[in-house]
Amino acid sequence: MDRCNFRCPYCMPKDQYHEKFPFLHSDERLSFPEILRLTELFVELGVRKLRITGGEPLLRPQLPELIGELSLIDRVEDIALTTNGILLGQQAANLKASGLDRVTVSFDAMDDATFEKLSGGRGGRERVLDGIAEAAEAGLTPVKINVVLQRGINEDSVFPLLEHFRGTGVVVRFIEYMDVGTMNHWRLEETVPSKELHERISERWSLTPADANYHGEVAQRYVYDDGAGEIGFISSVTEPFCRDCTRARLSSDGKLFTCLFANHGLDLKAPLRAGASDDELLGLICEAWRNRADRYSETRAEPGESGKDYKRIEMFYIGG
Repeated sequence: MDRCNFRCPYCMPKDQYHEKFPFLHSDERLSFPEILRLTELFVELGVRKLRITGGEPLLRPQLPELIGELSLIDRVEDIALTTNGILLGQQAANLKASGLDRVTVSFDAMDDATFEKLSGGRGGRERVLDGIAEAAEAGLTPVKINVVLQRGINEDSVFPLLEHFRGTGVVVRFIEYMDVGTMNHWRLEETVPSKELHERISERWSLTPADANYHGEVAQRYVYDDGAGEIGFISSVTEPFCRDCTRARLSSDGKLFTCLFANHGLDLKAPLRAGASDDELLGLICEAWRNRADRYSETRAEPGESGKDYKRIEMFYIGG
């Protein structure tokens, strides 16, 4: 889904994504049968974990029906969803019953004023917290919270967030502020390095590193030594993980992207609708994957490669 009901300034600033912004028409998006067919092909190639993102995926009508169909695909081991959480409370139980395994909620601040600023003045903090609680109650666990931390903007939320979720089973993950897309006018000095944040948190609570759950996991995991759960750090800016990345992204209009920082994607919708066979589509996907050379997070740090002139796909379109 390319639409969202928030206007977060680092993703969809409201001065750019106004009421008349030309989002995709319904016939430009992949239909559910088209999504299912492509997913089956990706599974045939070895994909076992699926994640539904946006924009805001809970805006897509009949989403539980799609999840139900995806859950029936043989060899799919895990289906997760990333959401801003504002609609989660009313849909959590149905999503779980349909086959969703886990949910990740983007939640950047505990105080109302900062939350309102970072959501573009839309939604409400309490509704998101209620959605998180409903997701946990429904069994969409472990619920994970993604916090994009910006220096001087929401740094004060670190300890209130951790204190709120410690001991609840909810995993808080801090994401280094990145230059995803081109709308956020990113500057390196606005990024709080994970190492610095880890040191701050460790002064209050002792932490021990934990093993990755699977090869290619993007978060560095730590557990509280007092048994109150775990937290994570996603350090794409200061510790790039391009070489271990195993993720592919399919946009709502059917383009395959091999990197979050890609500047173009492979159109699968056109050949799909033109009658391409499964073998032909598999060939296109395999060629794109074999030829990928994405390492933007690494080259960003190289001299003369700041990325300021590098045109990137916007995050709401490609998924987080």
